[in-house]
Order: sequence, then structure tokens, then C-alpha cells
Amino acid sequence: MIEARELTKRYGSLTAVDALSFSVAPGEVLGFLGPNGAGKTTTMRMLVGFVPPTSGTVSINGLSIDEQPTEVKSIIGYLPEGAPSYGEMTPLAFLDFIADIRKLTGQRKTSRIGEVVERLHLQPVLGQTIDTLSKGFKRRVGLAQAILHDPPVLIMDEPTDGLDPNQKHEVRQLIQDMASDKIIVISTHILEEVDAVCSRAVIISRGRIVADDTPNALIRRSRFHNAVTIRLHADGDLNAAEVMLKRLTGVRDVEVDQHARSITAFPRDDQAILSEVSQLATEHSWPLEELHLESGRLDEVFRSITEQADS
Repeated sequence: MIEARELTKRYGSLTAVDALSFSVAPGEVLGFLGPNGAGKTTTMRMLVGFVPPTSGTVSINGLSIDEQPTEVKSIIGYLPEGAPSYGEMTPLAFLDFIADIRKLTGQRKTSRIGEVVERLHLQPVLGQTIDTLSKGFKRRVGLAQAILHDPPVLIMDEPTDGLDPNQKHEVRQLIQDMASDKIIVISTHILEEVDAVCSRAVIISRGRIVADDTPNALIRRSRFHNAVTIRLHADGDLNAAEVMLKRLTGVRDVEVDQHARSITAFPRDDQAILSEVSQLATEHSWPLEELHLESGRLDEVFRSITEQADS
């Protein structure tokens, strides 16, 4: 269990993190979200003992980061922002170095290096120096060192930063595969990542927690939850469709996008209006190009929550 209590960090008159309290249990993948400057990276650095808090406490698996820093760091895998490493080393030499620091020896050391190299597809660049690698490969080397000793706790700052879509998918799959028996905390600004890998999301703004819920529960806060969007072919009459949609008893409001030739109908009191809209379209033979039910939009929820917190 990670336990953070009243975690605070001040830099002079600036309060970067303001009395954060939260816990993370084994099997959870916690997504840490917030606008730039919200305090995400500072919080991650305090969790791993890289930056001391001004006040408050952190304990991991019952160990205090203040009183037992070496023991705590031995059970954490940490991928910091930017994945710093030694540019003159090759990935293989760097992982060998990290294995020694993590006290891996013999067959265990050899097998773990082989496993992380294979899982993160580092074979093509093992002999290059790290400073000649692409941003994506540097990120993968950083992730490899974080999981090398198979830690029970993983704390990662922007784990897919710089990766292409295929690489992002692979890393997200890796996180999901490891999630069942680890505590995982990831900081990210990529909202689709939260939906893809996180079982819980904490949103912070100006150093304070402004939301703590599952991704599905956050998405249900969206005004687009249970809305229905239709798109008409060029010969469809948007204005007529708008008028008819507004007359449906379950529809609270509609929005028209003339450029996309689409209309979104928003439900009244979160009612299910898909069948009503579909029936209306069929009865009037609307030339539909698309009709779909909106689950909700996490980006809209994120903006709404953080803008309210900043106002």
C-alpha cells in the first residue's frame, strides 16, 4: 500500500503541492492527471524520496520514506520525467549497471536483463550509445531499468512520452500485464491512456486533489454521457432534423455542427434516448451517414473540473 498523508511541498512563497492525501492498493493502476504546473511531477518525486516534502508523510508497504529511504527505494521502480540515463553507455551496459545497483547476480541478473530487453524490444539498439537513440528508444530504456528488478511498486512519470502509437500500445499492454500483483502509479497528460490502463484517476489542480474516481465514473460526469450524435449525408436537411429532435420528450438540448454535418442530442436527466432518436430517423428517412451513442468525453470532464478549480 502507498499511503500519502497531507503531502505538501513549498518553494519559497510557491506551494507546488498542497496537503495531498491518498492511498493506492495492490492491483490498482492510479492515473495522476492535471494541467501543466499542477504538481504531478513534484508529487511523484516525493513519493519515491527524490524530493523531500515540506510537510506530510509517505509510507510504502508500511515503510516510511523519511525513516527507511533505502528499504523503500529497493522495492520501487521509478521512471522519472525525461528518463535520464548515461548517454555514453549502451543500453546493455546501462542495464547491467542498474542490475548491479539492484543487487541482481548470476542467472537472475542474466534472465531479468534478457526479459526486459525482449519485452521492450530493445534488441536492435543494444550496442548503440544511449545518446544516439531516438526519444522513443530512450524512453524504453528508462522503462526497462524501472522494471528490471521486478519491483512490487512502480511509479512512472509520462511512461509513453515520445512513443509512436504501436509502442504506446505495447507499453500499455505491459502495464496491464503487471497490474495484477503490483501497485502502479502513472502521471500522464494523455487522457486516452487513463481510459486504457488505469483503474482509478486522481485529478489535481494547483497542487490539490479535485477529483478521485474510476475513469468510467469520471466519464459519466460528461455532459455527453448518453448523448446521441447523428451525421447526415450532403442531401440531408440539418435544420429540419434539429427541429424534430428538440421535440422529443427525452431530449434536453441539441447542438449542430454545420461543418461536420452532425447533430448531438443531449438527454434530459440522463435518460436513454438512443431508441427515440433512431426511430425518428427511420420514420423520416434521414440520409444517415452515422448514428452513435456517446459514452462521454474524458477531455471535457477534465477541462470542466480543472477550470472550476482554477476559478
